[in-house]
Amino acid sequence: MTAQQQARWPRFTGDANPYGGGDPYADYRTADFPFTHHADLADRRLGAGVVAANDEFFAERENLLLPGRAEFDPERFGHKGKVMDGWETRRRRGASAEHPWPTVDDHDWALIRLGAPGVVRGIVVDTAHFRGNYPQAVSVEATCVPGSPSPKELLADDVKWTTLVPRTPVGGHAANGFAVDVEQRVTHLRVNQHPDGGIARLRVYGEVVPDPKWLEVLGTFDVVALENGGRVEDASDRFYSPATNTIQPGRSRKMDDGWETRRRRDRGHDWIRYRLVARSLIRAIEIDTACLKGNSAGWASVSVRDGEDGAWTEALPRTRLQPDTAHRFVLPAPAVGTHARVDIFPDGGISRLRLFGSLTDEGAAHLAARHQELGG
Repeated sequence: MTAQQQARWPRFTGDANPYGGGDPYADYRTADFPFTHHADLADRRLGAGVVAANDEFFAERENLLLPGRAEFDPERFGHKGKVMDGWETRRRRGASAEHPWPTVDDHDWALIRLGAPGVVRGIVVDTAHFRGNYPQAVSVEATCVPGSPSPKELLADDVKWTTLVPRTPVGGHAANGFAVDVEQRVTHLRVNQHPDGGIARLRVYGEVVPDPKWLEVLGTFDVVALENGGRVEDASDRFYSPATNTIQPGRSRKMDDGWETRRRRDRGHDWIRYRLVARSLIRAIEIDTACLKGNSAGWASVSVRDGEDGAWTEALPRTRLQPDTAHRFVLPAPAVGTHARVDIFPDGGISRLRLFGSLTDEGAAHLAARHQELGG
């Protein structure tokens, strides 16, 4: 993304109007950020968490990664004041009566463990409902630390942090978006608010970069799963829910946790195209329609393509699907490819697609080289 393209996005600064009743999102400020087609690496479903914060006096740090948009109840107050659906720190003060203001370097911070390590392409710092109590500015730093480091280990002097978002003014009750162009594998973020205030939600959009040693040990695994580095490239329809839901961990627990298209009134069909973690041998397929009962796809097929310009080869022919059911298929011979496509007929939805297999020698070498190139 060029600086010229990013300059076209609206920048939100300053207070929002005080809440005047009615729909609290009626005056919410937002924009269409082009990087949001990537997966949210800070999704709780992937295992992300807020592992520490220096202050959470008014509202807990864990709220930052809750799914869905922040809620607002104007009548809800607790022992410490207004109950907010976000992370909110107390007001900072200066050193004395003569200098009651915080210094220019004073700030609050929270440490985020990403659910899946990867390259960050964009960040949204959402200050919804923080109208006069949002931070004046924010900054975001990143690091790559293997294993499961403690907060103390992450804050040690020998940990190198790279700036993804420099200190930048933000606005209240707004989605503040930042494109990121740092080609580095990231496992943790440090979100700073200057000097204090509240942030409702944090979204970290990017591409998963898995550990090739872990996948090698697993042997057979889901080569299209988001947590393993698979991703959605395109889809015919995203009307009710995003196609990326189909490669999220676990089974769907409700209807909108899968992929559902609008009702077709023509003779066409819907589809999703995926990029696999790397060149793979696919040996088994699972198509799950969990929680889709009167709106599951009627039939589905799966095709595989080897390379950007390869031809699509049918791995699973058009097969009847049942509502709210996990369908499993063992392939008569492995399907080799770098991309996959699921076609559903004529419309409806599926909740999950699993492609079980292993990397080819070429795929394993490519993944290892990319992991090393990105500092993994």
